[in-house]
Amino acid sequence: MKNCVLIYNPNSGHTMNESNLKKAKKILNDYGYNVRIIPTKYAGHAIEIVSHLNNTDLVISVGGDGTFNEVVNGNMQRNTRLLLANIPIGTTNDVGTMFGYGKSFEQNLKSLLEGREQDIDICTVNGSAFIYVAGLGKFVNIAYDTPRYLKKKYGYFAYIFEGVKDFFKPIKTYKVNYEVNGLKKTGYFSFILISNANRIAGVNTFYKDVKLDDNQFEVLLCNFSTRRHIIRTLRLLIDNDPNNISGLEFYKTNKIKFEFENAPKKAWCIDGEKLKRYNKTYEFNTINNFKILMPRKNINKLFIKRSNLIDD
Repeated sequence: MKNCVLIYNPNSGHTMNESNLKKAKKILNDYGYNVRIIPTKYAGHAIEIVSHLNNTDLVISVGGDGTFNEVVNGNMQRNTRLLLANIPIGTTNDVGTMFGYGKSFEQNLKSLLEGREQDIDICTVNGSAFIYVAGLGKFVNIAYDTPRYLKKKYGYFAYIFEGVKDFFKPIKTYKVNYEVNGLKKTGYFSFILISNANRIAGVNTFYKDVKLDDNQFEVLLCNFSTRRHIIRTLRLLIDNDPNNISGLEFYKTNKIKFEFENAPKKAWCIDGEKLKRYNKTYEFNTINNFKILMPRKNINKLFIKRSNLIDD
């Protein structure tokens, strides 16, 4: 039998009770895996766990996007990287929804184990990995500032409550020098988004045609300065190409470097969690030698190259 380690965050969602842990172990055994189940106990614990694993064929992250982020960063620290997978039980679960998971934990686990092994691009900021999104500026702090007890009680609506409060706060603009695709430019931006995803902050098809293995990520720079401008821009983004919206700059690239006039006092939001570094310079890149196991459902939409390990 193969060896699997299931790492779960007991503070994410309401799914991983004792009953579901037993079901998970049985399903994995039925699919030919010996399984070790490890709960995380503190922030950064999943990084430590993954970085020290031995004799492991598959690591499954069960939690929110932040838990999967830690698992990936633990894999980054290894000499030999492991095959990873993600099953969502958090509040927003952008990555899990993008991958094609539903609401049933048991069915999600079976879909995963009957899925495909895929090469995926991983983004980095100053050497730290993130799965799908990094943001700075207006609204992005909502993900990490929303109290956990509110997320437990109200789920996604907790973010909406915090978003309404943040909407009426002053808008901060940053002066930034940046290099992208051979261009050197300067701009004033109130919102910066770096992503490799078509679902962000619970919004499906945030971008219309995103591939997770094209060695590129998407960059959105916004210079809105009024609440009216924010509402207009968000409304236009739903149905329009960001290249055609006034006040936005959009790039596809595999490298971008920002030099802020002053180090931002707000933290970047990385996969829904706070990046606890306050620098003047941030460099974003891609890494290509990562493998994930995922359900088959959305592979055709999300990947240019499809694994030939399993035939449809």
